[in-house]
Amino acid sequence: MTVHKNIAKPVARMTAMLMTLLLLACATATPYQPQIPGQRVSGGYSEERIDETHFRVRFAGNTLTARDTVEGYLLYRAAELTIQNGYDWFRITDHTTETDRHTYVERFPRYQPYYGSRYLNWRPHWRYYRGGVWSTWHPYGRDPFWSFDTDVRTVERFEAEAEIVMARGSMPANAARAFDASKVLADLGPSIKWPDEK
Repeated sequence: MTVHKNIAKPVARMTAMLMTLLLLACATATPYQPQIPGQRVSGGYSEERIDETHFRVRFAGNTLTARDTVEGYLLYRAAELTIQNGYDWFRITDHTTETDRHTYVERFPRYQPYYGSRYLNWRPHWRYYRGGVWSTWHPYGRDPFWSFDTDVRTVERFEAEAEIVMARGSMPANAARAFDASKVLADLGPSIKWPDEK
């Protein structure tokens, strides 16, 4: 019996540590990847061909992916499509970035009674009459030490979408929102996070 107790604690600790590491491994920002349902990390790029030179490109990040990263990956995918289709440069004709924002509020008491949740609503209290009003006194009410603490978290998820027009030859000097595809790939390439190879 004593041997069993001595082994159970380290095994329980090791299991808890492994579960924590597993959860931390899953908590990563969206890498540069195609958006396919059921993949390990959610989000990624997708595109839709409108005509010969027009594409609608999207990149969706998860809640750990920054807005700048989402927009950079969108630009990188547009440059990739331009080169893959035999063009030299592209122009963004329409661009939007949507934000999906959720705020979570979690209340938890700073003090949990030692006698457990079955007696949670039982507290020593009494009613008294003062100034023409009946009031209730109990030891945890309106006291900052015994009151409820609140954790507020705001989680954001970004999705960027752009319509691009691709062209060949040299890019006009005065073209608004136009990008040389090779230059975009060279500039953004080192900052791209690729999915882990398994």
